[in-house]
Amino acid sequence: MKTRTAPDQLNTQDIQALDSAHFIHPFTDHGDLAKRGARVIVRAEGIYVWDSEGEKMLDAMSGLWCVNVGYGRKELADAAWQQMMTLPFYNSFFQTTNLPAVKLAARLAALAPKVDGRSFEHVFYSSSGSESNDSNVRMVRRYWDLLGQPQRKMIISRHNAYHGSTMAGASLGGMSGMHAQGDLPIPNITHIEQPYYFEHGLPGESADEFGLRAAGWLEEKIIDIGADKVAAFIAEPIQGAGGVIIPPASYWPEIQRIVDKYGILLISDEVICAFGRLGHWFAYEKFGYKPDLVTFAKAVTSGYIPLGGVMVGDRVAKVLIEKGGEFNHGYTYSGHPVACAVALANLDIMEAEQLPQRVRGEVGAYFAKRYAELGDHPLVGMTESCGFVAGLVLVKNRQTRERFSADEAVGMVCRGHCFRNGLIMRAVGDRMIIAPPLTMTHADIDELVRLIRQALDLTLHDLHQKGLM
Repeated sequence: MKTRTAPDQLNTQDIQALDSAHFIHPFTDHGDLAKRGARVIVRAEGIYVWDSEGEKMLDAMSGLWCVNVGYGRKELADAAWQQMMTLPFYNSFFQTTNLPAVKLAARLAALAPKVDGRSFEHVFYSSSGSESNDSNVRMVRRYWDLLGQPQRKMIISRHNAYHGSTMAGASLGGMSGMHAQGDLPIPNITHIEQPYYFEHGLPGESADEFGLRAAGWLEEKIIDIGADKVAAFIAEPIQGAGGVIIPPASYWPEIQRIVDKYGILLISDEVICAFGRLGHWFAYEKFGYKPDLVTFAKAVTSGYIPLGGVMVGDRVAKVLIEKGGEFNHGYTYSGHPVACAVALANLDIMEAEQLPQRVRGEVGAYFAKRYAELGDHPLVGMTESCGFVAGLVLVKNRQTRERFSADEAVGMVCRGHCFRNGLIMRAVGDRMIIAPPLTMTHADIDELVRLIRQALDLTLHDLHQKGLM
């Protein structure tokens, strides 16, 4: 049953008409949107959002992987207002700085754990994950230039990875639909297969055996290119937009062995996974690998204001600072004082409420247990979760793992039932994924699982009616 609240005094159709006339949305078929009309989101509180028709929806995607502390946190609005009234903006170009940017950099350096003596004492700021990954390309290539190895330009990524939608970010990502638009990828970026056990595991092959084999694709690519030409490997700890692809436990240790063997840099894109999402401040700590650069954005401010950046490891920072002279790269909003002030207040909330510890501890365990129960549904071929991200695969036959065809668009059928019945859950092909706010209680998790099961039941009914099951 959908919960309704009195809608704000606005005409939804008028707003939709203005939207269609003037607003070009990201990743949207605008012809289709014009027919449907955009859903107008008007307010939010806790784990819920409301639209202009008064429909209440449990936001199981935290906005877009980012509202980790939930909606309506007055502390973050107060931090923005106070900073705006003190210093709303100043640039960092003219050998100047500002207090929030400095304090946040120091705070992030303190939160980023050392692994085998490697530490992160420096931060480069941007306004998004896409910009941050563009900055990674610039820093990686500058690093090798300064070391007298300018031929090391090639960056290896993975198919179905997401690293942003700028020219460099979309090239680093492995989304074929993005590459088809804009003559991508740009030169000196290549890809290996993703560590997706459900899809690429061989009959009789264990998850750990597959993880080693999948990591081996990196070594094969390095040898094929020539190690002296490879600059870096970039990867998400868990692939997010690709469908919550969680690699086997054996994968990351073997990746680390390979990058160490060939001396290439390792970039951990933690735009989704950092700041408590997996139960740690940074995901590389959970998986035990040693990146040289860590991309962050999204949850550093819980999405309340745009901010991104790169944690620059000592290995890279030392070369850039001591050998590099002027680094000809940056953004107007690098170290924006309001964004940094909100980030500091957001980290205060996370620390005070122990949100990473909750995800790593009992609440996270309860979430994993309840989500796994969805695996008994006739439509579900597999469920998996890690911290507060989770995915399930919709299948025609649980025993044979027969998949639906792309034309059957089963994920979008399920997503439609979610949205119509008070749940925001994302579809990626035949995978349904979630990344809810870290503030969820046991009761919230129970409600989430109930709503997902309801959507699965309605989807199954539709498929039976269409003769697809």
